[in-house]
Amino acid sequence: MIEVKRVTKKYGDKSVIEDINLQIKKGKITSFIGPNGAGKSTLLSAMSRLISKDGGEVIIDGMEIKDWQSNELSKKISILKQSNNINIRLTIRELVSFGRFPYCGGTLSKEDLRCVDEAIEYTKLKDIENKYLDELSGGQRQRAYIAMVIVQDTDYILLDEPLNNLDMKHSVEIMKILRALVDELHKTVVLVIHDINFAACYSDYIVALKDGKVEKEGMVNEIINKEVLEDIYDMEFNIQNINGRNICIYF
Repeated sequence: MIEVKRVTKKYGDKSVIEDINLQIKKGKITSFIGPNGAGKSTLLSAMSRLISKDGGEVIIDGMEIKDWQSNELSKKISILKQSNNINIRLTIRELVSFGRFPYCGGTLSKEDLRCVDEAIEYTKLKDIENKYLDELSGGQRQRAYIAMVIVQDTDYILLDEPLNNLDMKHSVEIMKILRALVDELHKTVVLVIHDINFAACYSDYIVALKDGKVEKEGMVNEIINKEVLEDIYDMEFNIQNINGRNICIYF
């Protein structure tokens, strides 16, 4: 479990997130939703120690995040940022292999190679594993980065807008992979996501943020309802139940 207790982050005099309290339960997909500037990405970064927090605690499996050794933390929690800019030319296989660094220090063992093969197969990239990243479509490149996260073999996977700039087909592919990571490999996935309907269809739990605070959290249909969403986004919503799922119409 990840426990977030009274976490605050400031830039200058401005609190980007303030007094956040959350519990991220294992074996679930938890989605962070909310308008731009709500603090979603900042919270995710603080939960992974990617940025320092100005107050509060993040407790991962009983230990405060600052007390984890970096090498051990990298075996427990992985994060995929919104923008992934690598300045060297890599193939998919080379990129995915980087995910084994906490285990092998750069020299891949037979076990590491097996894990790389499995992650590439899992993300359906085997037939193009030797292609360079700059030769890939956006969806293929995003799957490659997710394969790198998978091969890191952490209990917790944090993703900041993994669907950013992807079309519908590739977005569905990514969300199906994340759902399978939870259902088949028993991982815990936390993601920042803007598309409310993807959150509605693939999440187990939703945390809605506004103005740096948790406005509402709960099971999917508790959050994907007219009153909650109109309060969070300050616009009108029409909610339709399709095959047992609440779907938003907001055009």
